[in-house]
Amino acid sequence: MIIRNKDKIHSPDTIKQHFEGLGYICSDAIATSVYLACHLQKPILVEGPPGVGKTELAKKASELLSAPLIRMQCYEGLDEAKALYEWKYGKQLLYTQLLKDQLGDVMRGAKGLDESVTRLHQFGDIFYSDEFLEPRPLLEALRAEDGAILLIDEIDKADQEFEAFLLELLSDYQISIPELGTIKAKSSPIVFLTSNNTRELSDALKRRCLHLYIPFPCKEIEQKIITAQVPELNEQLKQQLVAFIGELRDMALKKVPAVSETIDWARALLLLNVDNLDHDWIKNTLNLLLKFQDDIEAVEPEINNLLKAVAKQV
Repeated sequence: MIIRNKDKIHSPDTIKQHFEGLGYICSDAIATSVYLACHLQKPILVEGPPGVGKTELAKKASELLSAPLIRMQCYEGLDEAKALYEWKYGKQLLYTQLLKDQLGDVMRGAKGLDESVTRLHQFGDIFYSDEFLEPRPLLEALRAEDGAILLIDEIDKADQEFEAFLLELLSDYQISIPELGTIKAKSSPIVFLTSNNTRELSDALKRRCLHLYIPFPCKEIEQKIITAQVPELNEQLKQQLVAFIGELRDMALKKVPAVSETIDWARALLLLNVDNLDHDWIKNTLNLLLKFQDDIEAVEPEINNLLKAVAKQV
């Protein structure tokens, strides 16, 4: 990849500082992984629970490098036709009709069957040419003149067959199209794959990637995240909020609050002009943090006890 803004990725510390300038607070491990991915030109597999900033990492890397972000959202049943390319069937049908109308002119003067077939084959090559190709995210990334950031989001939701299909791209930055042959990257993209660990990924895929696990942040980092995303929030409420979220994450819930929920809650409390956490405000906004009614019903009776635990920390 032709790396733009090389001064911004001079070292992991430099990357960390510039990420903070973009509003993305990250650990040393994250900054180091991005540094290695850029300079070794290896894909990076980012795993961790939902909502900890895996997708946002690729977006901020795109901003940092001033490179286009090409995103492919994975889902069950995703195949190469949706990820790599499709043929423009409507245009091919129109071309077929035009060829039919001009068939007499094409064959005029042909001597024998062999020459007629040869002429038809020439049109067949055009039929499956670049003019009739509709590129999808993977092919777009390989064709990017000056490189790109390719985000393969939630790879764990795709089938194992699609995962195997990606191996050629991840190892050699090339892909094979039966009608056109092997297409190599004009400039190797920097590839981010994200996973929420809903299933185990293959060893073959992991071997081709740098591995990065993003856990829930510690209190200090989460407070910095809130400061970056909701700077208007007062210091006391910010500390209470982060401590309360930490207590919730220690409970046996179906889905504990992620960083994205923390940010949403902070923005909601600011909008509601809340200066101090209390029982009523928590109860009335608990649905912003918890996505299952069973979790809400489990937490509501414990709010006062959780507030006492928060008071000991703040």
